[in-house]
Amino acid sequence: MLTPDTKADFFDRLFSDLDFSSGAVAAVSGGSDSTALLLLLKDHLDRTASGAKLLAVTIDHGLRPDSADEARLVQRFCAERGIAHRIFSWRGDKPASGLPAAAREARYGLLAEAAGAEGIKLILTGHTADDQAETVLMRQARGDDGRGLAGMAPATLHDWRTWIVRPLLGTRRAALREMLQARDIGWIEDPTNIDIRFERPRMRAKLTQGEGERRIAEALARSQQAAFARQDIGRRAAMLIDAFADRPGPGLIRLDHDFAAHEDGEAAIYALRILLAAVGGVSFLADEVRCAALVSRLRSTPLCATLSRTVVDARRTGIFLRRENRNLPAPAPPVDKLLWDNRRRITLKDGTGDLVIAPLGAAAPRQASLSVDIPQSLSRAALAAEPSLWSGGVCLDFAGDHAGPQAVSAVPVVAPFARFLPSFDLAPAAAVAALVGAPPLPAPPFHGHDGGLGWAKA
Repeated sequence: MLTPDTKADFFDRLFSDLDFSSGAVAAVSGGSDSTALLLLLKDHLDRTASGAKLLAVTIDHGLRPDSADEARLVQRFCAERGIAHRIFSWRGDKPASGLPAAAREARYGLLAEAAGAEGIKLILTGHTADDQAETVLMRQARGDDGRGLAGMAPATLHDWRTWIVRPLLGTRRAALREMLQARDIGWIEDPTNIDIRFERPRMRAKLTQGEGERRIAEALARSQQAAFARQDIGRRAAMLIDAFADRPGPGLIRLDHDFAAHEDGEAAIYALRILLAAVGGVSFLADEVRCAALVSRLRSTPLCATLSRTVVDARRTGIFLRRENRNLPAPAPPVDKLLWDNRRRITLKDGTGDLVIAPLGAAAPRQASLSVDIPQSLSRAALAAEPSLWSGGVCLDFAGDHAGPQAVSAVPVVAPFARFLPSFDLAPAAAVAALVGAPPLPAPPFHGHDGGLGWAKA
């Protein structure tokens, strides 16, 4: 436990590396962790950046009868301390299964909405070392022995726009509660946290028994090791993508044959997993075992295979990746900010009238020039899966990449990281973004480095 002499300095250092030039949104539920986060953050800003904008946001998930009252308690708590506060409610039907994940997705979306409305690019959450240990142990119990054991990242980019930072990941909950008690400040106890119908409360209950402290320490050490390993292989994969991949045409990625034969086979497999997800518009990396087998086959023979909605077509001129022409989105009116096929972000510029967005399909050869460097059959197949604008059954224009004056543009995204990009994965995400023509990563919210584990250990 921290001594009185070290507490103030320790807590202040939690935020010393963050860039608050656009302000900060603090996610505050009223529980001990988020309440401590808000108070410590306000203390820090009062001392070091008194002009920085601070907005506390409470998300009312509407899952318990008392949730609205609790949100108003947080509002009153903030008003008493001169902290701006807003309440956002998660409306609509709630799923019968996967509720925690759906609530988390809704929560981050609403937090990002609140930040965007204020021009703030930084969201802070109160996740602690206890939360991190629980996350690692839950993933381990599910059989995850790889990248997932890194746990929660110290920072995550949401929707390629807003940074979510977890400054308390290295701090135990007990230290935060001790600080609150010393200030005579209470907090709300959420009964969901002890509801054993859900996975995290079950794990939390187990850690209060027997050798819970030892298991927490081991999980945190495992998390740190896995995080370093994930960053390392990500950097190596990014180097291979930069060296061996190019984009000869819309919807088509080409790998040099030397990619599959590279001496760093582990990084080649990891890079291919990411590329397959990006080309296929899949949110999760391609299966590692199947990718390893695919890389092995690519070293010796021509082949045509499909994995993660991506066709892998190895020919004499290279290894080509394209979206398979199945299960593509049905024609529909364009919706602003929609992720089309999880590969393009739709942007509306003007009124769209009767326009619909749909795959280019059979119109591909007539609507876009074909590269002379690759077989026409590959160009057509890749273009057929790309988005285009239609009106009354007539194809008007190809909507790919950063379209200029047209009413709708469909900008490439890096599918596995389009919604959430952990700071562990910045290097490969940036490499794929440059490859597919996605916008570059926004600057991390840290002073002088990339927001990876160096900051987490500071």
